[in-house]
Amino acid sequence: MAVNYSIDSILSKVVLGDQAAFAKLYKHYRTPSLRFCLSILKDQEEAENMVHDVFIKIWERRSTINPSLNFNSYLFTCLRNQAFDYLKQVEKAQCLKQRYLERMQETHEDSPENQEAQFNLVQSAVGALSEKRKLILRMNVEDGKSYQEIAELLNISKNTVKNQLVKAKQLLREKIDFALL
Repeated sequence: MAVNYSIDSILSKVVLGDQAAFAKLYKHYRTPSLRFCLSILKDQEEAENMVHDVFIKIWERRSTINPSLNFNSYLFTCLRNQAFDYLKQVEKAQCLKQRYLERMQETHEDSPENQEAQFNLVQSAVGALSEKRKLILRMNVEDGKSYQEIAELLNISKNTVKNQLVKAKQLLREKIDFALL
C-alpha cells in the first residue's frame, strides 16, 4: 500500500511538471517496462527505444494523466500498443520487400526495353523524395546499412531512420503503383 501511495504522490507531482518526480517514476517503471517490451519484441535495443519513447509521450501528455486511476495499467497499455504498432510496421516492410523482390524477378523475365522503363520509373520516384529520405533509402538499400549504422552516421535516432524509410517506401510504392496502372 505504501508503494501505491508513493507512486500516486509522485504521479501527482509529474502531472504538475515536476521533472525530479518524473525521473523517480521512470526509474521505478523502467525495468518492468523493458522486460515487458522485450517479451513482445525480442530485441533489446528496440525495447529500450520503445520504453524511452513511451515515457517521452507520458511526459508530453502529463497534464491529461489522472493520478487516481491505475497508472500501471495505463503505462503497460501504452507499451503494448506501441509494440504492436511497431510489429505491424515491420510486417508491412517485410511484405513490401517481398513484393519488390517478386517484381524484380518478373522484371528480369521482361524485355530490356520494359526493364529500362521500370528502372526509369523507380529512379524518377526516388528522385521525387526529399534529400534526407533519399539518402537514408540509398544507405539502406544500396549500401546495405542497418538502421543503427545509418542513425550513427547521420547522428539521428534509430526510430527516425525507421520512420523515414517507412515513409520513403510508402511514397515509392504509391508512385510506382500509380504509374503501372
